This record gives sequence, C-alpha cells and structure tokens, in this order.
Amino acid sequence: MASNDRKSRPIGIFDSGIGGLTVAKAIAEKLPNESIWYFGDSKRCPYGPRPLEETRGFVRQICSWLLEHDVKLIIIACNTATAAGLEMAQRVFDVPILGVVEPGARAAMRATRSRRVGVIATTATVESGAYESAIKRLDAGIKVFSAATPKFVDIVEESLHSKHSGGSGPLGALARLADDPEHIEIANGYLHPLKERNIDTLVMGCTHFPFLEPLISQVMGPEVQIISSATETANDVYETLERRGHLAKSRSDAFYRFATTADDLGDFEQVIKATFENSDFTLEGVGLDELEALTTK
Repeated sequence: MASNDRKSRPIGIFDSGIGGLTVAKAIAEKLPNESIWYFGDSKRCPYGPRPLEETRGFVRQICSWLLEHDVKLIIIACNTATAAGLEMAQRVFDVPILGVVEPGARAAMRATRSRRVGVIATTATVESGAYESAIKRLDAGIKVFSAATPKFVDIVEESLHSKHSGGSGPLGALARLADDPEHIEIANGYLHPLKERNIDTLVMGCTHFPFLEPLISQVMGPEVQIISSATETANDVYETLERRGHLAKSRSDAFYRFATTADDLGDFEQVIKATFENSDFTLEGVGLDELEALTTK
C-alpha cells in the first residue's frame, strides 16, 4: 500500500552489484533522515560487457521492483546502467530518476585546472561516450581521454566476496591491493596511457571503482585528483527532494533495506556491514524470475 506521506517514503538505489553502496553511503551521510531501499543485481553482474539494450531491460525491471516498494526517487547508481537506461526510465516512470554520469562530469569540470580529464569505466560506458558528452556539455574546451578498465569490476567483486579477507574485513582486503604487485601491474596497464596524456583529473566512471581508490591513487600519483560521483550524486538527491518538498522530517522512522539477486546473501551482508558500519538493516534475496515477471505486467 502506498504511503500517504511522500516525505517518509524511501529513496531507491540500484546497481549491478555492490558498487552502488558507495553512492548509498554518501546519501546516508548527506541525508541521515532518509530511508533507503538498495537493490544489487549481483547475479547478472557485471553489466559492462552486455549489450546496452539488454542492460536497458534490467533498468526497467529494477525500477519497476523499487516502485512496487513505494520509493519516492530512484538513483541508477551504475554508470553502465545510467548510460543505457536513464533516459528511458525517466520517460517511463513517474518519480524523479537520477543517474551518476552527470554528477561525475560536473565534479570533474569543477576540479580540473588543465582542462585535461581522464575517465575510467566499463567497456559499455566508454563506448557509449556518455562521460565525454556530459563533460563537454559543461565545458566544450575540456579534453577527455577515456579508458575501459573491465578487470577493475571483477577485482572488486572477487575481493569483497573473498573468504580470505583477513581480520580487517573486505574493505581492508581491497585497501591491501595497493601493495600487491599483481594488481599494481594491472592498474598500471590501464592507467599509464592516461598519465601520458598529462591529465590532472581522473573520473572513476564506475561505482565499483571507489573501492579501489587506494590502488588507483597510488598508480596515478598525488598530482592527479581522483573523482567519484558519489558525493555529487548525494548533493543532487538533496536538491531534488528539497525542491519538491519531499525531504524526510525525522531520523526516527528511517530504515535501511537491501535486496540482491546474489546466490550468497552472507557475502552481500558482510559488504553492507563493512560499508554502513554499525547501522541496522535488513537484507533479502530476489529471484530473477520475480524481476523478469515485472516486464510482462
């Protein structure tokens, strides 16, 4: 049953897996009164290698699922899904729907001094040209250099779900990658061509990548500013809800709920705990058949 008070409804957030938790965390910090419904489509992760039309179908399914749970706004916290399905979702659904490409582009435009910006993302996001278009709409004089870094998503997912993360947990395991020769070599292979372009700003054009920021920063060096869209997206959410008069009034009724298509809820739960620390939350599994049925309604 729909809530009579739109202000108290949750914010819906989804990603192809756990990457969008970086956006969810930023929103929780910026808007502590708000409830959050997060959906991680880990069973079908990664979206990057998939055709855009297929990803667009996933966007429609998950937006439909979130709306059945009475959300007041949806964030597509996945750059690939934003590039593939944001415009479609905004046309089809009757709540505000925000992506993460425009906020990331805006942050890069504000940060660059040399007007030479690098973008790392999935293959699909790079091939879509979404970041280059978004940045150049803000400043046509900025030179944008993009690189597909598909192994980065796999590294994050594998590290976060590893049973050998040690006493520091999954986030500690990711931080240690900055000292691992094998992963430094992978990062160098992807990032060295961008360094040769003399960029001063690097956009992490995938919400999984902030988990790898220690590794990326080490390879790029201190002279390059690393941009995540999470904080800027949280600002957009605040401004959108404030403008509509839909900001939650009180923290007392707020909740955090998570759903995933992952086979192993335990892995997903550990990542949530590491990201949201001491916050209370609930977690449930969702079958692909449930999502696919939504497209036939």
